[in-house]
Amino acid sequence: MARSVRIVSVNVNGIRAAVRKGMVEWLDASGADIVTLQEVRATADQLAEALPGWEIVNDEALAKGRAGVAIISRLPGVETRTHLGPEPLDASGRWIETDFDIDGETVTIVSAYVHSGEVDTPKQDAKWLFLDAMERRLAELTASSELALVTGDLNVGHRELDIKNWRGNRKNAGFLPRERAYFDRFFGPAGEQVEGVDGSTGTGLGWIDVGRRAMGEIEGPYTFWSMRGKAFDTDSGWRIDYHVATPALAERVTSYRVDRAPSYDTRWSDHSPVIVDYTLGH
Repeated sequence: MARSVRIVSVNVNGIRAAVRKGMVEWLDASGADIVTLQEVRATADQLAEALPGWEIVNDEALAKGRAGVAIISRLPGVETRTHLGPEPLDASGRWIETDFDIDGETVTIVSAYVHSGEVDTPKQDAKWLFLDAMERRLAELTASSELALVTGDLNVGHRELDIKNWRGNRKNAGFLPRERAYFDRFFGPAGEQVEGVDGSTGTGLGWIDVGRRAMGEIEGPYTFWSMRGKAFDTDSGWRIDYHVATPALAERVTSYRVDRAPSYDTRWSDHSPVIVDYTLGH
């Protein structure tokens, strides 16, 4: 029988620090069935200790204290994969996907953590490689799975509506025209030629930006605010945390919200959870 499944995505900015600051209490009250985590910065054992009672799959970065993604759930996954492309992508702790059988329907859920990048540095080169691999994988997922969801900190504001200070960030990583053009293709009509904001052309993949569809043509709602200065208090944020769904899954959305903390001192991460309810199962 079809039921509501709550899927949450959040960059925790270090799971152990987030737990110390109140994440578990938030999680217990959230009603989440599946939670995708980014920037975990912990081992499998540390994750299990931090989040008792959850089914956990994770992919650690080779460098300790860096990156790391995980999917935690109240139900066991059927199969988990971390392969995205050639090394060093496989070992970077930035992509994990799990198939879930939810009352007779198979749903593939991804937790992704795209590099933040830095213009004209190896960090940006790594980001281009990752986005290339992600574009290829999105095409494969739509070909193999009607119900697929890519969530996470994708570290790109797609449109001017997604960044408060977009004018001042046009030459910075996270809002570069070339980065945004990937998202033009991700969300462009499937199979059609899409012109990116940078003037490039490519094939649209047909995925749906659940947050933008739900909220319409408004600024934000933002999901990340720098810990520095007054960014949170003035809502000078970025919408860089996404639920990206196949068209069939996007039709199953019943609610979407960004759970912004009530005040700066009640935050347990510099990102807010993105909470979406989906109707799943036969």
